[in-house]
Amino acid sequence: MIRLRNEQWERIRKHFPEEHIPDGRPGRKPIPTRQVLEAVLWILNTGAQWHMLPQGYPNYKTVHRRFQTWCGNEILRRVLTDVANELRDKGALDEEECFIDATFVMAKGGGSEIGTTKRGKGMKIMAIVDRHGLPLSVSTHAANHHEVRLVQLCFDFYMIEAKPGNLIGDRAYDSDPLDEELRSDGIEMIAPHRSNRIKPPTQDRRRLSRYMRRWLVERFFAWIQWQRRILVRWEYHARNFLGFVQLACLVVLFRRF
Repeated sequence: MIRLRNEQWERIRKHFPEEHIPDGRPGRKPIPTRQVLEAVLWILNTGAQWHMLPQGYPNYKTVHRRFQTWCGNEILRRVLTDVANELRDKGALDEEECFIDATFVMAKGGGSEIGTTKRGKGMKIMAIVDRHGLPLSVSTHAANHHEVRLVQLCFDFYMIEAKPGNLIGDRAYDSDPLDEELRSDGIEMIAPHRSNRIKPPTQDRRRLSRYMRRWLVERFFAWIQWQRRILVRWEYHARNFLGFVQLACLVVLFRRF
């Protein structure tokens, strides 16, 4: 059984609309949101099907319906953003040096935002992490899109106000137009050049030493993939899979309190 600590629940409960229903309202009261969220976290951790929820949790149909509502209304995104900003105010997040990368997730069922690649049908999880490996942005996209084209979309899911000073990626992000676009926003892109590059080099070798710490974003993907539900996408709706990814990030951030 997975249970939230009292301080964790009190930190996020204000974002759930079910918690603001007045006590005097006529009709049956909804299942407590905390129990529903704990049931979703159990699904996230085990990767089990919805109908396999243990009896200690609410009915799986109620849990599934409530989870879809949260994903559709971007409740989980607001929860994650609020927790990330609280950590930044405490000095636990450092956006001066950030790392970007993507990981491939196989999609076994149908649905939207699924792309076909040499590895099969699937999605990409794009992430930007700070110098401690904590998530600042996480998003999902069809796997047949190149990562260079997804960088600006990744910033649409950025969770704090301050943009990174330096953004470090691998050779997939070696793009002069991308460098110029990010530089106009005050972001310096640091990525080693491809071996088949024809244009003159533009990267400073001294700044490329930061690339050696790119393992931090790889470690972040390893952290969230301990949650078995996001190893393979089974959800038909892309927003539901993104909701599970956001919950996995929330579990990572909770460890910093």
